[in-house]
Amino acid sequence: MIPEYVLRALLAGFMISALLGLLSPLINMKGLAFLTHATFHSLLFGAVLGMILGLIIGNMGVIVAVALVVTLLVVVLIAVLEDRGFSSDAAVGIVSSFVAGLTVLGFGVLYKVMATRPYFALSSSIVSYLTGEVFLITLADLEALIIGGALVFFLMAFLYRDFLYVSFDPEGVESHGGSVRAYLMLLYVIVGVIGALIVKTVGLITLQVIAVLPGAIALMLSDDLRKILGISIFLTLGVEISSILLAYVTNIPPSGIATIILGLIYGAVLLKR
Repeated sequence: MIPEYVLRALLAGFMISALLGLLSPLINMKGLAFLTHATFHSLLFGAVLGMILGLIIGNMGVIVAVALVVTLLVVVLIAVLEDRGFSSDAAVGIVSSFVAGLTVLGFGVLYKVMATRPYFALSSSIVSYLTGEVFLITLADLEALIIGGALVFFLMAFLYRDFLYVSFDPEGVESHGGSVRAYLMLLYVIVGVIGALIVKTVGLITLQVIAVLPGAIALMLSDDLRKILGISIFLTLGVEISSILLAYVTNIPPSGIATIILGLIYGAVLLKR
């Protein structure tokens, strides 16, 4: 009989695969790898702020909500800077530098707050954000992931072609009355929301790799959009489920296994080209 915590991990893996499998081709087509790096790392700053606030008010359940709010503010700020004329790389670099400094400052404040309150399990929360702890996902976390993930998935699927048009022909979108700025900001927000939903299960260290490589591999294997999406989603699903099962047997973090598998597949595809 499969333990309940493994079933929860597998269900989380299915939702993570659907979200990242659909998002990954967009990240590669639009050239958002650098943005995802900044966005996902802003989650760490948000998590640190959430831990500080949670210790102060005595409710650690606010961590995810605070991380989500901070991440959304970061992606909106990046979009605003781009709209003001900054290049994507420049906007991300400017915001990332401040986020990195604030994160270090936040850790200093967190340690001071921790010293005044006997909450010894907090260090494990920090580690879970860095490495991912899909086997420790609670029923409440799973419900939030499935409900929130389903809403984001259907929104992204509904607007997928619009996001593609914005990526390849922004002038055409503007000429037909569409707002490139609105689409880009919404896409950035979706990236941030997905990161906030899955960061505790995937981990910040490996999140960007798992978000970028499936789409990159799919784009190398096909030029047809449907095939690209199919390859990306099923590849992500196969890697996620296999990494969870291997982690259950070997006691190795599944996010690390998933990253290694994706790296090997990416290398093999490159060698065959």
